[in-house]
Amino acid sequence: MSPSIIDETRIALGGIKDFARSFAQPNLRLGVTGLAHSGKTVFITALVHNLLHGGRLPLLSAYSGGRIARAYLEPQPDYELPRFDYESHVETLTSENRRWPDSTRRLSELRLTIEYRGQGLFSRDGVPRVLSIDILDYPGEWLLDLPLMQLSYAEWSAATLKTSRRAPRALLAKAFHDYLATVDPQARRDEMQAVKAAELFTAYLSRCRADDVALSTLPPGRFLMPGDLAGSPLLTFAPLNLAADATARRGSLFALMEKRYEAYVAHVVKPFFRDYFARLDRQIVLVDALSALNAGRDAVIDLRTALTEVLAVYRQGSSSWVSQILGRRIDRILFAATKADQLHHSSHNRLEAIMQAMLKEASARAEFQGALVDVSALAAIRATREAVVKQKGEELPCIVGVPEMSERIGSSVFDGETEAAVFPGDLPENPLQALKGNLEEQVRFVRFRPPVLKADAGLGVGSSFPHIRLDRVLEFLFGDRLT
Repeated sequence: MSPSIIDETRIALGGIKDFARSFAQPNLRLGVTGLAHSGKTVFITALVHNLLHGGRLPLLSAYSGGRIARAYLEPQPDYELPRFDYESHVETLTSENRRWPDSTRRLSELRLTIEYRGQGLFSRDGVPRVLSIDILDYPGEWLLDLPLMQLSYAEWSAATLKTSRRAPRALLAKAFHDYLATVDPQARRDEMQAVKAAELFTAYLSRCRADDVALSTLPPGRFLMPGDLAGSPLLTFAPLNLAADATARRGSLFALMEKRYEAYVAHVVKPFFRDYFARLDRQIVLVDALSALNAGRDAVIDLRTALTEVLAVYRQGSSSWVSQILGRRIDRILFAATKADQLHHSSHNRLEAIMQAMLKEASARAEFQGALVDVSALAAIRATREAVVKQKGEELPCIVGVPEMSERIGSSVFDGETEAAVFPGDLPENPLQALKGNLEEQVRFVRFRPPVLKADAGLGVGSSFPHIRLDRVLEFLFGDRLT
């Protein structure tokens, strides 16, 4: 069930449409994704807010060089997509009861247009150039669905159940496994059996995503983010105990599940791939590596697997006018380890080294195909500052912020209003040690509330969010298009 000739034709037609649009106004389509709680909404909000309101972005060369005249929002080009609710997210982050915005649960889009002065012999003073950045926000769980286009239902069932029988998933999937043991896949189809299996399978996936487990490879993605598909037959299937080469008996439960799986791929996965994913120019994948490190070895291994699968599905390659017409290729991909503000700056490079180690083999394949791949530690909105605290004659490099009310360290319980100095520990110098997990005694990551924006000299009150390495990330993603 890989992309068909019809799919590829539609991709090409979409490419021709995008290419025609770019003549009227040059544009770049930027995909923003990540797995649960990685900070996609916060990243987009911070990106837009800093460019609209004059943030500190010294490593974005066009900005620090004074060549950006202004940035502003415009109506998005894809009328069928919801608009990314930028204004509401800013309000959520800056109100008196400030909090982090809700996670991404659907596709959305926002167009940010930048007027800038170009470089080089052919730039004319006083005539600004224009670049529109179409930001496509989508859940990373949907990204992990794309490999399903290559798998039959029986192959997917066999692979999914094999994975579910390994620790730590085996214990989490016990109720689902116990039910499957009572089900004969080749028996006459029974709708209630299909519903029960789907419910238990979804409960298992949900438990895998909990903070104390923090697993990442959990397709099908819509099972955890159903949206308007909740309760529909498209989500009423589950893997059965089958061999990868099994054939369904007509009228059986196997045949029913197979038909629904194929409908899910045809009506959910392929349209996302064809209409949106295959039209991207650049991509950032946000990764909550700290939660995986907190959860332990199994979560780290699963995250590594998920990232490899993510990179494998991208339509990678160098960009050219031919690829713009026949189907875009992503020529730059950045993997950003988010929430770097939960660490002292001395561990930021170590966090990047951990990401590089996770992506070593997969990124080598992407670069060979012509795509540039980079990693970065990132806090799109920095919620902490750094301080040194003396304890028993020892100086500890700490981070200071307002921990969320749900957080606790030892006997300390936070009220969600009072600042606290926290010693998060240090990531290991050798990234391979981190990939082995078991860092619980070395590091402790605490979640903080958003910062209170204060007057910033020359910028006005609350006009820019503090960040860590956001400017470096933006330079990689589109700095070359502002020359």
